[in-house]
Amino acid sequence: MARQKGIIKLEGKIGDLSFYKSKDGYLAREKGGVDGERIKKDPAFVRTRENGSEFGGSAKSGKLLRDAIRTMMQNASDNRVTSRMTKLMSQIKNLDTASVRGERNVGVAIAGAPAKALLKNFNMNDKAILGSILFNPYIVDLGTGVITLNNLIPVNDLNNAPGATHITLRGGWVKVDFSTGDYDLQESNAVNLPIDATSTNVLLTPAGTPSGTGTDLYLLMVEFYQEVNGDQYTLKNGAFNALAIVDVQ
Repeated sequence: MARQKGIIKLEGKIGDLSFYKSKDGYLAREKGGVDGERIKKDPAFVRTRENGSEFGGSAKSGKLLRDAIRTMMQNASDNRVTSRMTKLMSQIKNLDTASVRGERNVGVAIAGAPAKALLKNFNMNDKAILGSILFNPYIVDLGTGVITLNNLIPVNDLNNAPGATHITLRGGWVKVDFSTGDYDLQESNAVNLPIDATSTNVLLTPAGTPSGTGTDLYLLMVEFYQEVNGDQYTLKNGAFNALAIVDVQ
């Protein structure tokens, strides 16, 4: 893989060379590797097929989770969250001790405490880690999904984004079944506060209890806004907003 230089950037194929644009800029690569049909059938590539199958399952599990919380991620995610989540799901998949190689999956592994521990504290926005944004302690009620923050003083208890005048806190309780692909997200009320020295007890209560079976994930989100002429605007398309999985059950 090589980086394209010069004024004119190419996209497409010329002979055995492919030119394309990625998040890392304009790149070029030469066609190579083993024929796809051989990988599918040759016994020598059985390990490759097993790895590919498990990787595909991990990517699918990551997409399922992102789909489940997409409404919350819209203003709080980075441009590499897909690859980061796939990597995490691959790590979780490796904890499946019941399935044979090539069939290990997140749906089986997530039942164990070690897998849940890996998922806990995952941040959707790597540019705004919740622990580096919010310093006030919070309490998660695993039975009701309610998140409580007592005596929150925005000017002291948050690493406030430059230019921000207000914050909005929101919670979420989502049940995800990594085996069936079903999910249900129940978001909480949104609490909007000016960034000042006022102390507030914040109570974030989900709209209901998620339906179905699977893994329970609890989320906490902090969004920054700037007020202009009475209207509030999110800052830089959510570059400063934090969203994290704060507990898993």
